[in-house]
Amino acid sequence: QVQLAESGGGLVQAGGSLRLSCAASGRTFTGYVMSWFRQAPGKEREFVAAIRWSGGSTYYADSVKGRFTISRDNAKNTVYLQMNSLKPEDTAVYVCAARVSVTIATMPDEYAYWGQGTQVTVSS
Repeated sequence: QVQLAESGGGLVQAGGSLRLSCAASGRTFTGYVMSWFRQAPGKEREFVAAIRWSGGSTYYADSVKGRFTISRDNAKNTVYLQMNSLKPEDTAVYVCAARVSVTIATMPDEYAYWGQGTQVTVSS
């Protein structure tokens, strides 16, 4: 059974940085795509960034490109989201997701496994 556990959220001022972690367990993730989504109150879940576990190629939403970086540590089975130059509009619950495919997808329905999420709040 795949399990995903996020950590690293918190309260930060605009312009600050946070690093989120997603610890993955239950199997090896070769051939998976790992992604971060976020959901603000009253809004739909939104794609943020994705990484292919094999090879490490990445893909970003336009809204975070140049500010966020997704990476993974194979030895620790962990995916990270480094968030810099944070803005108040980045405030949301950030959720880690896993897709059993090498094709990157940006729609939540394409992902079979989800974590519980971690709250990120950016104050102005």
